[in-house]
Amino acid sequence: MLKEIRPAIVLLLGLTVITGVIYPLGMTAVSALIFPTQAEGSLIERDGKVIGSSLIGQEFTTDGYFHSRPSATLGPDPKDATKTVPQPYNAINSMGSNLGPTSKALIDRVTEDTDKLKAENPAMPVPIDLVTSSGSGLDPNISPEGALFQVPRVAKARKLTEERVRQLVAEKTEGRFIGLLGEPRVNVLALNLALDAAAPK
Repeated sequence: MLKEIRPAIVLLLGLTVITGVIYPLGMTAVSALIFPTQAEGSLIERDGKVIGSSLIGQEFTTDGYFHSRPSATLGPDPKDATKTVPQPYNAINSMGSNLGPTSKALIDRVTEDTDKLKAENPAMPVPIDLVTSSGSGLDPNISPEGALFQVPRVAKARKLTEERVRQLVAEKTEGRFIGLLGEPRVNVLALNLALDAAAPK
């Protein structure tokens, strides 16, 4: 019987070493050589300090910065570990809200956010991405329309002309991948860093 079992055990151990050790280490080494920035998490540094990643959104709340999309991510409640509380852009817990179009909680939240944004800029329609979260809850990008909508508030807070802030938005707008895939987008962290460089807060 050992004669029949031995090949299966050897095959199991061999495949475990190949697919569980050699392959992952090889791919990690290759990616570190070919795409070092991406392999390290696409981290963004300022003055030698990591301030974020171009792949994961952050919450910006002050008037002098462009705001990201709403985030539906949750985390454990510090007061009661059996419950969860909103923790925007919690990278450990990527998720959407799972609230459907008939959800009163979702309708109330979107209505409240829309009213606030209309008060901020009554001259433009509110872009949908500024009041809805992405499927991951971690989206680092907003639409160019979402960025342009915020220009008057940011320009006023920074004491810059709206034209200068629109120029920064245009500079940071990325087009479709190879001209076909995805949608035009603006990375909020990159835009806010450009804003700081143009007019330090």
